[in-house]
Amino acid sequence: MNTVECIVIGAGVVGLAVARQLATEGREVLVLEAAGDIGTEGSSRNSEVIHAGIYYPADWLKTRLCVTGRGLLYRYCEDRGVPHRRLGKLIVATRSEDRPRLRGLREQALRNGVGELQEVDAGQLRELEPAIRAVAGLLSPDTGIIDSHALMLSLQGDLEASGGLVSLRSPFRTARADGGGLVVSVGEADTTEIRCSMLVNCAGLVAQQVASAIDGLDSAVVPPLRLAKGQYYVLSGRAPFRRLVYPLPQEGGLGIHVTLDLAGQARFGPDLHWVDTIDYDFDAAPIPAVLETIRSYYPDLDEGRVQPGYTGIRPKLSGPGEAPADFAISGPADHGVAGLVNLFGIESPGLTACLAIADHVAALLAPVRR
Repeated sequence: MNTVECIVIGAGVVGLAVARQLATEGREVLVLEAAGDIGTEGSSRNSEVIHAGIYYPADWLKTRLCVTGRGLLYRYCEDRGVPHRRLGKLIVATRSEDRPRLRGLREQALRNGVGELQEVDAGQLRELEPAIRAVAGLLSPDTGIIDSHALMLSLQGDLEASGGLVSLRSPFRTARADGGGLVVSVGEADTTEIRCSMLVNCAGLVAQQVASAIDGLDSAVVPPLRLAKGQYYVLSGRAPFRRLVYPLPQEGGLGIHVTLDLAGQARFGPDLHWVDTIDYDFDAAPIPAVLETIRSYYPDLDEGRVQPGYTGIRPKLSGPGEAPADFAISGPADHGVAGLVNLFGIESPGLTACLAIADHVAALLAPVRR
């Protein structure tokens, strides 16, 4: 039977970051990826935003890892030459009665350690972003954008330079605890068994499915999965924005916001559709509702310039009408399986937090020795 010290399931941005961290600590690491390339699902179907860490409770793991991860990610990008830009973000209120919600976000940002967010009135907003119409806003200077694929290639390069390996078209099948380690079955029609002392489940949308295939893991520690599909719409031609623009948060997410890519093209999204299966088909039917939402803060929108873009799906741990949920990262102390770490519900801001998540997972596995 083949043996390796660490197996990481999933070659998205979080899986690659975790694998890189373990490899740079001197661990022998193998990443199993079912697809034919790295980062083909959630890691390449998002807004590519480096978040500040504003929205969630200060004691949440999601918040702490985002705030820490933001600093780590900016430094990593600068050191490795990963394309990124610290553009800043405006959070806007379009109705006077929503001003208290802005104040609440500013106070939350202070509690979270994000730093001071600048309050801006309607006149200042017009100076900063002439196309935007709102009664008030907050300016977050530390929000930015990143080339997520370049980041993943850099993480993979670091992993391989430290002796790690990414195995593509290598779907995880099952695992079982065996003699203080784990035996992992991998492959398509012909499966191979690999023994490891550490197994990290970074499978994103199928993390619950992976966990359910681990013999000896109590099903009670596997949380329900809620799939939130979001569509992005591209604004053709020159963008009238210099920064990211976000409405106030809505149920299930941060609302249909304006993001820019590194070439300066604007896109709007994501909208929200609760779904039961994973598919990335684009449904143009919701466009009228999307246009109405965008016009609430960008009234001069020319709908003829709005084109279907792409879709993404978030692996959420809370569904319609439920309160938002924190990241769920469980180690041996939580579920009793030695050497196993499961990551559930790693949606936004998982990209921003990826390096901090990697440090957190490595700390959970620190007691596991060769």
